Amino acid sequence: MTDGDPAASGSDDPRRIRSIAVHRDDVATALEATLRSEREVVLRVTPPFSGRMRARLHSLGTEVGGEADAGEQNDADDDPAPIHVDPRDLVSAVPPYPEVDETMAEHSDADIETRRERHTEAVESWRETIRGSVVDGVELDAGRGDGETVAVDVTALG
Repeated sequence: MTDGDPAASGSDDPRRIRSIAVHRDDVATALEATLRSEREVVLRVTPPFSGRMRARLHSLGTEVGGEADAGEQNDADDDPAPIHVDPRDLVSAVPPYPEVDETMAEHSDADIETRRERHTEAVESWRETIRGSVVDGVELDAGRGDGETVAVDVTALG
């Protein structure tokens, strides 16, 4: 697929990307994992780049082929690096994650099972808010190491 832009004709040029598709559940999962753990979970766009790309869940710092994946270059130095999109950049506003202690305190007179149910409901409500708050566009790193960004549309799936 070509987009008609001669400056971005190579499939290794992130400036070629016009839009990314993200699944609403992936955005919520990545954001929750990032907020709730020491891991950084992103939405990853991998080369070869085209006008329309799909961003998929990816945990940074995982092992890939025996080497730690820190988002660096692929096997060859000439290969373009994948683009990592912070899930916080994909939602209009990040509400505070419902902590167990907070939801338990709100229902301190209830039995333990009811408090668990209330916490589960609070977490699901948070996830639904995130799924409904996916933005229409985002700035991506152009991948040239100079801080240049490219504005792309975001298509939310699901």
